Amino acid sequence: MATGRGRILQQHWYRLQALRCSLRGGGAVGRAGASGFRKGPGVECAAGGTAALRQHPRGEQRRGSSSSNCSVLLDRMPSEILLKIFSYLDAVSLLCTGCVNRRLYHLANDNFIWIRIYSTAFPSKKSNWKVNPVEEMAVSMSVLSVEDKEAGYWKKEYIRKQIASVKATLAQVLKPVNPYTGLPTKTTEALRYSGLGWAIILKEKSGKEYIMEHVDLSINDTSVTVLWYGKDWPCLASLSTLDLCGVTPVFMDWYKTPTKNRKAHFSLSFFGMNYNLSHLTESTMIGCDRLVRIFCLSPGLLVGLWKKEEELAFVMANLHFHHLVERSSLGSATIPYEPPPHSPFLDDSPEYGLHGYRLHVDLHGGGVFFLCGKFHDLFTKKGNIENGYVKLIVINSKINREHLPLIGKVGLSWRTNVLDGCIKSCSIMDVTLLDEFGKPFWCFSSPVCMRSATPSDGPNFLGQTYCVDYLDAEGRVHVELVWMEETEEYFIVSLVLHLSVGKINHWFGTKY
Repeated sequence: MATGRGRILQQHWYRLQALRCSLRGGGAVGRAGASGFRKGPGVECAAGGTAALRQHPRGEQRRGSSSSNCSVLLDRMPSEILLKIFSYLDAVSLLCTGCVNRRLYHLANDNFIWIRIYSTAFPSKKSNWKVNPVEEMAVSMSVLSVEDKEAGYWKKEYIRKQIASVKATLAQVLKPVNPYTGLPTKTTEALRYSGLGWAIILKEKSGKEYIMEHVDLSINDTSVTVLWYGKDWPCLASLSTLDLCGVTPVFMDWYKTPTKNRKAHFSLSFFGMNYNLSHLTESTMIGCDRLVRIFCLSPGLLVGLWKKEEELAFVMANLHFHHLVERSSLGSATIPYEPPPHSPFLDDSPEYGLHGYRLHVDLHGGGVFFLCGKFHDLFTKKGNIENGYVKLIVINSKINREHLPLIGKVGLSWRTNVLDGCIKSCSIMDVTLLDEFGKPFWCFSSPVCMRSATPSDGPNFLGQTYCVDYLDAEGRVHVELVWMEETEEYFIVSLVLHLSVGKINHWFGTKY
């Protein structure tokens, strides 16, 4: 009997060896992603940890002789042998195997295999020091407790505990708060630990979708700038919407130790931002140079179009640090992440909610900072409430000592895989407004541009006047600048925030 079983195993071994050789010979399949257009669902990061631009339709499957041969050989194998092979796989490989067909899905859900993986990843704290930890623990688990559970139970438990472990670790990393910005001190470390990235989903009017991983990102003081570019963009006329998603590794240990033959597998988390590409009109254009025109779609998305072809050149997303990790990793397509509810702290002060604000504002473009300002003890009065907004003066045009210069030449740098450039008078504005308790009250990161303006009521300045404006549901920002010809620099002579009365009433529990 032993000899007969050995011959059967030997025959299957030879078949597997032949299959491996045929797969290695099928170089066309392995090189499919090199052109930037890759078919098949899912997002995969390049080896070495750097994300590369990949574009592929969702919902299409690779079809080829090698894959069909693989399915035939696997379908002919007895379940016992397949289960034995699967027992040597790690968690990610086992999950991928379960996506091949229905039979392999059910076999890859085997509780005996997953309880071993679970026991290895989460060993019991009460294990005896004389016992071999992993092997003895799996053996000591009651066979009855495994068989009583439905198929896939221990797989679900493993995934649930992995996610809970990552969430707990990230919560500890994000716990310390910077007293100056009111944001977590170690947001950068949390991004690196979680392996977090971002992808955009371009949707055609026909329903076809393309996933594109980010090519580059830069971390600023209070925001992240994410960039997508390439040469194989879909035709702009066929596109309807763009969705922004967070991209997280399925398991942290695979992200930390990627190898040449073992790439990290990623999953998409809906970021809660959907953009209508039909809004790329003259009203949303904020600047141009000789090669591209750029359009701003709220919130925080910058789209660059080639002037000649009117096709996509690049996409740039500007994401503020406030709840960034949570929004990027904990949301889904059906249920976007919702921050914890805010409970207002009641106060008897007659002007509660109108004083004690702190502001952190940055202006930057392409890694160059033009302004990095911090303002404390900002306040206003009930008399400054007008048209549903509370006026909060940060820089007063009548007080010369408050005026601030911008450092360097203002411009927003862009680049693609072929060309690069800089669009004058455009930049990225990051605003973090804290309430009197140091909690983030209003945060955003968005492209802005300077436009010529007539001087407002106040002192007359020697130089051309410009303004920068931003507007969303929670407030408005208005900045006035003067170009000093002698020193060739811009001076901010007025900075005013207009806070929504509805936001203040909701946040502080007031009734203004």
